[in-house]
Amino acid sequence: MGTPPPEKPVIIIGAGVVGLTLAHGLANADIPFEIYERDDRINARQQGWAITLHWALAFLRQLVRKDTLEAVDAAQVDPEVARNDTGNFLFLNLSTLETKFRIPPNERRRVGRMRFRQALLSDPRIAGRVHWGKRLEDVEIVEGGGGVRVRFRDGSSSVDGSILIGAEGTNSQTRQFLAPQTYRNQPLDVKLVGVAVDMTPAQARPLREIDPLLFQGCHPETNNFLWVSVLDTPATNGTEGTGREYYRMQLVLSWPVKTPADADIPSTPAGLAREMKRRAAGFHPTLREAVDMVPENDGDDDDDGPREIALQDWPCLPWDNRNGAVTLIGDAAHAMTMFRGEAANHGIMDAYHLVRALKEVYAGSKRLKEAIDGYEEEMRERTSVAVLWSREACIGAHDYNGLNEKSAVVRRRAIKMPTD
Repeated sequence: MGTPPPEKPVIIIGAGVVGLTLAHGLANADIPFEIYERDDRINARQQGWAITLHWALAFLRQLVRKDTLEAVDAAQVDPEVARNDTGNFLFLNLSTLETKFRIPPNERRRVGRMRFRQALLSDPRIAGRVHWGKRLEDVEIVEGGGGVRVRFRDGSSSVDGSILIGAEGTNSQTRQFLAPQTYRNQPLDVKLVGVAVDMTPAQARPLREIDPLLFQGCHPETNNFLWVSVLDTPATNGTEGTGREYYRMQLVLSWPVKTPADADIPSTPAGLAREMKRRAAGFHPTLREAVDMVPENDGDDDDDGPREIALQDWPCLPWDNRNGAVTLIGDAAHAMTMFRGEAANHGIMDAYHLVRALKEVYAGSKRLKEAIDGYEEEMRERTSVAVLWSREACIGAHDYNGLNEKSAVVRRRAIKMPTD
């Protein structure tokens, strides 16, 4: 026997990559939705550089239309390289540049996070449903299966929905509402500093000769870890043919906290730049010279300076979904470190499964509680392991001599593909 479909829209908190991808799936299914984003514009905050889409591409293609997929392809950090990409993930000896591991290739897209969001917002069906400057304040469960009522900190009137989906990232306010005792992220004993550096083609060439998109590695004596990737090329940043061509390169340096000195790092961009250079002193000259290009500037307006990124995770612990009225997706549901490059991929897969569940609800073939319980069961089984693997990868990436083919940082991705 069927159940009456909801009359109220889905409320999505967060207009990040995962929230917007979910919105595309809902739009294609003619399910009403509204998106509420705390920032007042898309570029209000730094966007976390770039992400690699690999096994989630199959799910993304089912969630967004062809024109949006073309916009996503155009959002790649280097579309020219992407046309002949081998998909390699190299793990190097940072002292010698020798390849310690070559992770098996697969199809991938390395996309700038900001441009990826802009590509998803290029669809007017999505852009027109985003409400900017709306920070979540309070959630009320409407009695009698009446859905949810949401209030925001800007003092505007409340909004009602059939279900609230927290897609606002690692520090999710929705998660705090659902799991008030266990919502806090779990910190890891690893320090990480990242920066974007503009390089001339000549300066960038030695790095791109190692791999044209990205590579990583560890120093065998210090166990300092380095990640290098391309963020922008002259073709994508508009400098091609101007005589002022440059590449924007991402440099991330991290190390395990073994002593109090390892944990006590500078708080200023200039101090962090010097710390990066100090820890890169034993790297191969090609890598050391790249780190030496990090500018030692302090300034309130310098968004591109080095900054510390807290490494923490949250392994999809149980929560009370209030009879299916509130749930989580993406980093809000399963925050993980970047050392396996899977966070966004799992978030997109979440969106795929959640759209399928909500289709049944809005078709009247399944009750909300049943559908959301099923969605959460699949997600929790899949991502609780993924979070722990990413944690293991983070620790293992800083133990050069302990690394082997079974280590989580180089272990092949294995995802069960759903069947209809």
